[in-house]
Amino acid sequence: MPAMATLRELLAGPEPVLAPGAYDALSARLVERAGFPAVYMTGFGASASLLGRPDVGLLSFDEMAGHARRLAQAVSVPLIADADDGYGNPLNVMRTVREYAAAGVAALHIEDQVAPKRCGHMEGKDVIDAAEMVEKLRAAVEARGDGELLIIARTDARAVEGLDAALERARRYREAGADALFVEAPETEQEIEAVAAAFPEVPLVFNWVDGGKTPQLPLERLRELGFALVIYPVTTLFAAARAVADVLDQLGEHDVPSFDAFTDMIGLPEMRALEARFAT
Repeated sequence: MPAMATLRELLAGPEPVLAPGAYDALSARLVERAGFPAVYMTGFGASASLLGRPDVGLLSFDEMAGHARRLAQAVSVPLIADADDGYGNPLNVMRTVREYAAAGVAALHIEDQVAPKRCGHMEGKDVIDAAEMVEKLRAAVEARGDGELLIIARTDARAVEGLDAALERARRYREAGADALFVEAPETEQEIEAVAAAFPEVPLVFNWVDGGKTPQLPLERLRELGFALVIYPVTTLFAAARAVADVLDQLGEHDVPSFDAFTDMIGLPEMRALEARFAT
């Protein structure tokens, strides 16, 4: 509860809350040690660290909830956690909310992708009907009860239906009770500005993905636009991969220079080939 209340106070302040991604408990401790006010539990990093695989919906609810518990126990600052699509229907979402809250998570985000989901900056996403996502969010709010857990609604519709549809979905998700909104992967500065203009009084999430689809605006500009939370899901993960590769250079040439190179390294092409084999 203290972490949840702390995060709410931070998000209400004048400065964006910066939350670097943690892919394991050690990296979470390093984020806190560096003085950041919050830690972000990245699903991309969880899949890479636990399975050595890309973020294409391979981790189960139990694995993600356990991962969240370990990270929350490793730090004293608020933990913001990826809860993917809520792991099923509204009843599953209710369980997800309760288990994440019990694990010590201060905030979670649920997205409107079709399962199995994938990283928001990958191709090939699809989204569920907006009405279905509304019901998931209503269930999440009910499961939270009187608790302080923040519920962040994420929409991946920009890549599927366009920006206007994504903004309309976000409006509906806010009406359903979401505390904050996360419009994933706008592709230009103008689109980022449109997101901010559409929700001037709502806490907004900016996803800073190294090598991703969204331009990395200066923090001062994000502050001017009113973004309340800036997450860095893969920055520490990529830095760790590069550092390990540098240590191994004496044994050969190793490099992880980009988002695409990293996802190739952990088997995204293989996952896509398997998806194609089993597609109906």
